Amino acid sequence: MDLKKYQKESRKTAVYQGKNKSYVYPMMGLAGETGEVIEKIKHVYRDKNNKFDAESKKEIAKEMGDVLWYLAQLATELGLSLDKIATENLTKLQSRKKRKKILGRGDNR
Repeated sequence: MDLKKYQKESRKTAVYQGKNKSYVYPMMGLAGETGEVIEKIKHVYRDKNNKFDAESKKEIAKEMGDVLWYLAQLATELGLSLDKIATENLTKLQSRKKRKKILGRGDNR
């Protein structure tokens, strides 16, 4: 599935207060779901000696799907295209690599 299609189709499942008028709910959801991904990985680190089994990966993938959903809703609320965001991000990273600036700090390097 491409990101343009995902953004369009996922929007059909978006039901929340302020839809089409506010970025607040998807922003909070994105932060929460990102935390859930981190929690799942933390449990693998702590309980499974940092060994990712099939079940762990399955559960982490579910949470990553939720991160993607909230990211898509946030992009839509802001009038942005996930496809364009992804394309521009790759262009930026490829430029940094070519210029040997992939390591380091700062957005504009």
